Formats: sequence, C-alpha cells, structure tokens
Amino acid sequence: MRANKDHWAAHQERGSFILMKLTAWGVRHLGRRVLSPILHGIVLYFYLFGRAAQKSAWQYQHYLADWSHQPALRPTRWRVFQQFMAFADSMLDKLDMWNGKLTIEQIEIVDRASLRPQLRGERGQMLVGAHLGNLEVCRALAELGEKVTMNVLVHTKHAERFNRLLGEAGATNLRLIQVSELDPAIMLQLSQRLERGEWLAIAGDRIALHGGRNVQVNFLGQPAAFPQGPWLLAGLLKCPINLIFCLKGPNGYRVTLEPFADAIQWRRSDRQQVIAEHTQRYADRLAHYCLEAPQQWFNFYPFWKTHDDPSP
Repeated sequence: MRANKDHWAAHQERGSFILMKLTAWGVRHLGRRVLSPILHGIVLYFYLFGRAAQKSAWQYQHYLADWSHQPALRPTRWRVFQQFMAFADSMLDKLDMWNGKLTIEQIEIVDRASLRPQLRGERGQMLVGAHLGNLEVCRALAELGEKVTMNVLVHTKHAERFNRLLGEAGATNLRLIQVSELDPAIMLQLSQRLERGEWLAIAGDRIALHGGRNVQVNFLGQPAAFPQGPWLLAGLLKCPINLIFCLKGPNGYRVTLEPFADAIQWRRSDRQQVIAEHTQRYADRLAHYCLEAPQQWFNFYPFWKTHDDPSP
C-alpha cells in the first residue's frame, strides 16, 4: 500500500529526525539557554507556515472544549500558538533528560494501584502512553528509578538512526524498535526482551503509516481511528498491560501509572469486539488526561476524519 503523503507519519519522518538531530547536537555542544531560542524559532516557523498543523491543533482544541463543556478551552490563535510553544519546551526537557539534569527525585510518581513493585518483576510488562506531555521523561522512571531498559516501539522506518542519535546524546538505556510489521522476528525479539525483565512502551494514539490495523472509536465526542497494535501485541505476547501518562505542571513532571489489563484474550469470533472495547477504554483515559493538560497533546496532523471542519 502506498503511504498517503498527508499522513501524519510521512511528515514526522522528515521533521522529527531533524529536530532530534538538532537536540542531540545541542546536548553535546550547547546548553539549554543557548538552544532554547533556536528551537523555539524552528517551532515558530512551523506554526507560521504549517497551515495543516495549525488546523489540526485548532480542531483538537475545539473538540476538547465541546466534549468537556468548558468554553474557556475554545481555540484562539494565541492558544494554538501556546500549544506549539509547549511542544518546543518538551523538546528542551528531553535535552535535560538525556543530559542527566532531570532526576527521579524531580518527578512526582502517582501510583495509586501500587504497580511499581509489579514492574520490577522478573518478566517485563507493556506500558501504553500517548503523545501527551512528555513520554520520554518516563525513561527516568525506568532507568533511574527501577533500573531497567525501556524499549519504545515506534512506526518510524529510521529507528536505527534515532538510536544512534540517542546514544550520542547519552540515552543509553532507551532503545527504539520499529514495529510497523509484526513479523515473527520482531515478535521473538519483543518476547525475549520481556523475559529479560525489560519494559515495552508504545503510544496508543498514532495509527501506522503503512496500512496498520485500526479501529474507530469515540474520542472527544467524535469518531477517530486508533491503532489496534498495542492490544494485539499484549494479547500475542501474553503480558500485562498498563497505562502511563507524563504531564508537566507548574512544579515539574508528574508520571501517572494506571492498571489496564492483566491479560488481553479473545476468541476468533470476538477478537474485533475485544480489541474495540480496549481501544475505547484507552481513548476515554486519554481524553481524561488531555483535559488535565489541554495544550500538551502534541498532535499536529489530521486526526479526525469528519465532515465538520471547526478550523478558522
């Protein structure tokens, strides 16, 4: 299947690697004070000239305001601009994370279900996050807190290039693994990593570039396509699956752990129904946390396929 040139991942393949390369270079040669205006300038450029990105952020803020019945959240050009700047800040926070300037003591960990002892078990678990806040900060929980390796499952075709950049920047216990296709070799590798007690982390709010399996659920009051991948993986690997969200507040980051499912099981006759139910549960929790940090869901690509166009 030929990838749609307007698909989010087609843009991200070009933009994310450039930003990450700049950030890795900045880790080696610049400090945050010097890199900050450069990075904010780049993001400002994308805000000014990225019509599709502006439109997507506006649409998200509009749906969030309607769904939550909070008119104060309705989009304005200033609020959309603030969402872009929040993204630039999150990139700088990654720099601090890679540079060892963010410690586990600086992160508030909310774990009401006492999941952390389970995460330290002999066999690893799967954590599903989102492009909300800064999922990378969760590396501090893995590497500094629990002292395990976190494997981030991604759709990018350039995972190895990203890994080299991460190594250059100092992120030694963070590895990206391409999972665009769940072939036997990938499944074996993931199973072995779980058996070694490593964590598998994946974002549940981005559909794959190359025709991945998706399911349509309700998100912020509108139908939206979400990937089936996390729930299929958890079922095939027979591992527990938990949710992890990392939001930035006035006093720093807060990492929240939530139990999701001890196991995901299905019969051939009801697999689609089981997957859809788990996807909807995830979308509901994502909506909950989007409301806690309205400008920290960094989606700058068309997400909803509706005839309603709330953009300016």
